[in-house]
Amino acid sequence: MKILGIGNAIVDVLCKVSDEFLKNNSLTKSTMKLVNEDEFKNLISSLKIEETISGGSVANSIVGLSQLGNKVGFLGKVSDDDLGQKYEDGLIKENVEYLYLKKKEPIPTGSCLILITPDSERTMCTFLGTAGKINENDVDENMIKKSDLIFLEGYLWDEGDPKKAFNKAISSSNKVAMSLSDLFCVERHKDNFLNLVKNQIDITFANEQEMTSLINSNSFNDVIEFSKTIDKTIVITRGEKGSVVISKKNVYECKAKSNLKLVDLTGAGDLFAGGFLHGYVNNMGLEKSLEKGTEMSSKIIQIIGARL
Repeated sequence: MKILGIGNAIVDVLCKVSDEFLKNNSLTKSTMKLVNEDEFKNLISSLKIEETISGGSVANSIVGLSQLGNKVGFLGKVSDDDLGQKYEDGLIKENVEYLYLKKKEPIPTGSCLILITPDSERTMCTFLGTAGKINENDVDENMIKKSDLIFLEGYLWDEGDPKKAFNKAISSSNKVAMSLSDLFCVERHKDNFLNLVKNQIDITFANEQEMTSLINSNSFNDVIEFSKTIDKTIVITRGEKGSVVISKKNVYECKAKSNLKLVDLTGAGDLFAGGFLHGYVNNMGLEKSLEKGTEMSSKIIQIIGARL
């Protein structure tokens, strides 16, 4: 298997909302907030659902990789309930090998309410459900070892069982890529993430805000200099400024595509990572990999949802 993704198995529920809805519910635009089951049900009660789809950050990237012809798999925890079955069916339909044997759990399958405002930005309210209960017993070392590369998400990192699962996967892997996932995620786990980026992760994906926060700086030049000091590959998206990869003191840039019709930014970073990893595992070189990531993210922001 080329790439095995490990992440939160979350069913995405997409809804269009006004900026006023975000304000009234004390939500910060373009961020992810963890909510409990009651909060999730309360938020969704007054909304019209546009689409329901099996999602999660790394799962979105893995589906993109599958669509590009790569042999890929995904590991994420669901319950044996209606949403859990929909989740598994959604991945199998996309030719992704689903590597978790679901069973009835005390907590239901996780859901993510994706709120799309008129400016195409997305704000997420996530009820992790049983996805957040992944543990080391759910991680098969042999499956990890058979994969050329594993791809992890920062959203998965949490103290206790998820952290143990994360560390077991890293210690068994041939090569590791990871997305920092979200600014709030970086700020919650800064010391741990910094240690992972410097010492354990081969390829790190982040946006400019996440990286500047990680190294406690406001300067992108500081990010470049930091990345040059570690023997790793750091891939950074910068919105309209394009994207950058820093590896072995070399810096490569790719311009953002222009004249795009923005519809929904959901999955832009996920599909960018999928495109980049497609180039990387198929030995296309870093510059071509950046271009493939840019191409994939440019396509996904012109449609609703995180699936091409």
